[in-house]
Amino acid sequence: MKIGITCYPSMGGSGIIATELGIKLAERGHDIHFITSNIPFRIRKPLSNITFHQVEVNQYAVFQYAPYDITLSTKIAEVINEYDLDLLHMHYAVPHAVCGILAKHMSGKDIKIMTTLHGTDITVLGYDHSLKNAIKFGIEGSDIVTSVSKSLAQQTTDIIETDKEIIPIYNFVREKEFPTKGDTPSKADLELKACYGINPEDKVIIHVSNFRTVKRIDTVIETFAKIHQQLPSKLILLGDGPQLMDMKEKARELNIEDSVLFLGKQNWVSEFYQISDLVLLLSEKESFGLTLLEAMKSGVLPIGSTAGGIKEVIKHKETGFIVDVGDSNTASTYALELLTNDKLYNEMQQRMLEDVAKRFSSDLIADQYEYYYKKMLEDNND
Repeated sequence: MKIGITCYPSMGGSGIIATELGIKLAERGHDIHFITSNIPFRIRKPLSNITFHQVEVNQYAVFQYAPYDITLSTKIAEVINEYDLDLLHMHYAVPHAVCGILAKHMSGKDIKIMTTLHGTDITVLGYDHSLKNAIKFGIEGSDIVTSVSKSLAQQTTDIIETDKEIIPIYNFVREKEFPTKGDTPSKADLELKACYGINPEDKVIIHVSNFRTVKRIDTVIETFAKIHQQLPSKLILLGDGPQLMDMKEKARELNIEDSVLFLGKQNWVSEFYQISDLVLLLSEKESFGLTLLEAMKSGVLPIGSTAGGIKEVIKHKETGFIVDVGDSNTASTYALELLTNDKLYNEMQQRMLEDVAKRFSSDLIADQYEYYYKKMLEDNND
């Protein structure tokens, strides 16, 4: 198949999944065409069967704002015709699904469109009355719509008030990107710990996000403070965003600033998972929680909140723990239980790794997308 993919190419869950899926499909022999504003950051070298088409937005005086949507639609239409694409896979309803529909009409071809909803396009933009109709148009104008969790599928139906079937297909991680850590630290692991002043005996807790309010990093820090009272430990916070300075102040207020490592954005997150014992994702909104899956594939046990798709990723008391949003007391109790009981930790880790391999393998998820791609094309031939 010849597949056009449009996504946000920067570091974010939707861009990661779109890119990794494209790479996986290319390895299976499909011709993949990324139509984006920049090369997706997960594409680090030339790959066979993958072509990148850059959308360049010109600044004309007649436009008050750069016309990205129109330029993107025009570019997609050009690629459809030039490369005789079979289908488009648009990540996000707005603007990408809407642009895909417009490009379809521009091209004059009855190309099929799949749209994947990742969360923000529904849980944030969906409440904006000025955008709701556009989101609904993008969803209902797509041939097949998927979401990254059952929770998001239900939210879409409720918020957008659409009768369109939303098919949940979970996110995945490419196995070689996140190898499972060994039972004993490697030399590289010890060197990384030493680089950041982490002692060999320290327990390491990690959180990765864009430092927005909905991520509830305040609860993460409060949870860690309670852990730190009982165990020698360090908290690694990866990412950047509007709450960064507030969270640094929070750590100072709790007198744990020397044990909380604000390390900013990192391209090689997997290396930090290799030295971590627990991952915390205690958000108040979360459509899936890709960072959880990345950590879990690496062998790091998770504690997450009840928000959105998190409870679909973690099986409570089987592959990790789930707590109410804002409940740092219960989160720290579970954390201490895991960090002080090697038998419990190892048993839960084994169940977690088996569950990740069973439900979130890259082959399984790619198979599901391929099935619906073929279904769209078969319906077109009927």
